[in-house]
Amino acid sequence: MATMVESGNILGFKCVRCGKETPDAKGYVCPSCKSNLDVVYDYKAIKARLTRKSLDDNPDKSVWRYKDILPIARYKGVPIVHIGGTPLYKAERLGADLGLSNLYLKDDGRNPSASFKDRAGAVAVAKALELGERVITGASTGNAASSMACLTAGLGLKTIIFLPEKAPVAKIAQLLVFGAIVIAVKGTYDEAFDLCLKATDEYGWYNRNTGHNPFTREGKKTCSFELVEQLGWQVPDKVFVSVGDGNIISGLWKGFKDFHALGLIDRLPQMIGVQAEKSDAIKRAFESDGVIRPVSGDTIADSISVSLPRDGDAAVKALQESKGFAVSVTDEEILAAMRDTARRESVFGEPAGVTSVAGLRKAAAQGKVKRDEKVVALITGNGLKDVASAMKAVGKPHLIAPEKEELKRLVKEHKIA
Repeated sequence: MATMVESGNILGFKCVRCGKETPDAKGYVCPSCKSNLDVVYDYKAIKARLTRKSLDDNPDKSVWRYKDILPIARYKGVPIVHIGGTPLYKAERLGADLGLSNLYLKDDGRNPSASFKDRAGAVAVAKALELGERVITGASTGNAASSMACLTAGLGLKTIIFLPEKAPVAKIAQLLVFGAIVIAVKGTYDEAFDLCLKATDEYGWYNRNTGHNPFTREGKKTCSFELVEQLGWQVPDKVFVSVGDGNIISGLWKGFKDFHALGLIDRLPQMIGVQAEKSDAIKRAFESDGVIRPVSGDTIADSISVSLPRDGDAAVKALQESKGFAVSVTDEEILAAMRDTARRESVFGEPAGVTSVAGLRKAAAQGKVKRDEKVVALITGNGLKDVASAMKAVGKPHLIAPEKEELKRLVKEHKIA
């Protein structure tokens, strides 16, 4: 890895687990306990530049509108596609179903690679370019990988991706179309992740891995900034987030804390982490002693299928600090949310993308969400990422011969008209 260059707005880095401070992130993780690092900013200096007025006057609606609170010193050659500025919808029909009057859906499946992961990838790619890196690598269940391939296309960076062989075909197709070198591993995401780390040590490639590279969290926090602005500088009461490695929920929490530290908001939301019931290591840790222990990771929602969450400590901390809670849902509940979110609000999310909605439905039914609370559910990926799961949620089309009598029989049998 090249010599680390930091932005002038950074004071240093602090370990999420042991609290040890370090001036740089040359080794990616804490030099003492090997846990993840968190970027520490000079809020006093940033306050002079980043204000509500400066943001209101800024015509840039991408993630780079927040560059004053991002860890990049040089912005030459950043990804050319538009990342961020995704829509926030008032979900009135779905809200009515759940007995909620102020429900919003943040559709991050509208990013360039159809995934929230473009936010993390944008900052990671910008940092790699700043450092003069030529090869960037990462392990992924699909979305982080396809995002990286999309964002590096045309920038002269070689992208090498490790992913489990059972990753959805649509995500693999994205990788290949964008020109990435794809290494499918005969095993799980966790095994692909570990092999990617070994490759980084062996060949010196720049590692973008979630829960390893501290800059991915910085890209993901931009979603919190957008939410606050889109809600007219109001802070939601609760934010429901699908959780796998834990990097998204910790990133969102970091974003809200950044804005609070800068005096741009006067309170913080509750963070609600939603996991698949067999991939719920963070929920188990949060509800017990805080220690992350491996689980099976088996779920239809491939993007949150994780045995040992790599940013689990930060995710648990986000739940604790925000006085939030965790919810687990079944694959059947996830598929139902996939169908209902599309049919009620015209938002087509992949299984992991709508796991947040499945968790919200369960929490609302348990009385954990008040009717008039301002609630946001984050949709992290587009449903076209996993068409096979979508078909499981909705079934097969009707098949008939091109004859009028066949059509009349179908209409009558299924009460179509």
